[in-house]
This record gives sequence, structure tokens and C-alpha cells, in this order.
Amino acid sequence: MKRFFPAAALVLLTVGQAGQASAVDVTAAIGQSGESNMTYRLGLQFDFDRSWFETGVGRLTGYWDAGYTYWQGDRDSANHSLSFAPVFVYQFAGEGVRPFIEAGIGVALFERTSLEGNNLSTAFQFEDRFGVGLRFSGGHQLGLRAIHYSNAGIKRPNEGTESYSLFYRVAL
Repeated sequence: MKRFFPAAALVLLTVGQAGQASAVDVTAAIGQSGESNMTYRLGLQFDFDRSWFETGVGRLTGYWDAGYTYWQGDRDSANHSLSFAPVFVYQFAGEGVRPFIEAGIGVALFERTSLEGNNLSTAFQFEDRFGVGLRFSGGHQLGLRAIHYSNAGIKRPNEGTESYSLFYRVAL
């Protein structure tokens, strides 16, 4: 499994380079887990390049998100995860600053099945997220996000974990 994560990081970078023909953004996030350990996340986003339900209030759009998260802990509780999710965004109308809310459900793969004393039971987890933020002119975004990981009862116990973070997103 330890060889998997460097290879997967290389794949994420390659995808980012290949996606430069279309809109590719990068996100950096810092936060805390539900057990108060630090989390650090890097992600690449590829916009859907579509929108729905456009009105004077706002519009629905979205993006694909591929991410790597480092879960800080002592020698026995630190972990790494890779995730991939479609994320839907409702962006409110505005001139220079536009508020938004986002939600998505994806998948994640953890290096180990234990995290901060929680027994995840499986390396494969589902990722549920909810976020709020502001999009500034020029495409920069700043927001808050909560992400929950669970194996949805595939195997017991299903203790799961969360990460609450502040994120910054910018176009490459």
C-alpha cells in the first residue's frame, strides 16, 4: 500500500497537466479531524463547464474533485487518503463577490484502516461533503468545508471520521 500513494500522487499531477486544455483549479485546505488532529489537503478540480437552473438569484453548476489528504497524528495514528467526487455548487448572483454552497458524495481510499483510534474497517470509504464560501472576481475562492468518511456499513465496525477545514481555490 505504501507504494500506492506516491504513484497515485504522480497520477494526480499527470491528470492536472493533461487537463490544462480545460479549466483546472487547485485547492489547498487546512483543518481538523473530528478528534482534533490536523488535516492537510491538496486537490485538483475540473469544472463541469455546464450550469442549470440559471435565474436572477444564481445558478447550479459543479466540478470533479480529486484530492490527497494527510491526517496528522502520532506514529500509529497518522494516515493518508486519496479521494474522488463530483461536487454540485449553487452559486448566488453577484458582481465582485458571489457566495456559494456545495455538496457532493464520492469515494476515498485510506492507506490504513485505523485513524485516531477509530476503526474504519475498510480502506475504501465514501466521502460526503458540504461547504460554503465566497467566489471573488478572478476566480479565487475561500470557504469552509465539512467532509465525512464512512464505509456505509460494508463492514463492521463503521466508526468513520470527519474533517472540518478552511480552503482556498485558485485556477492553475
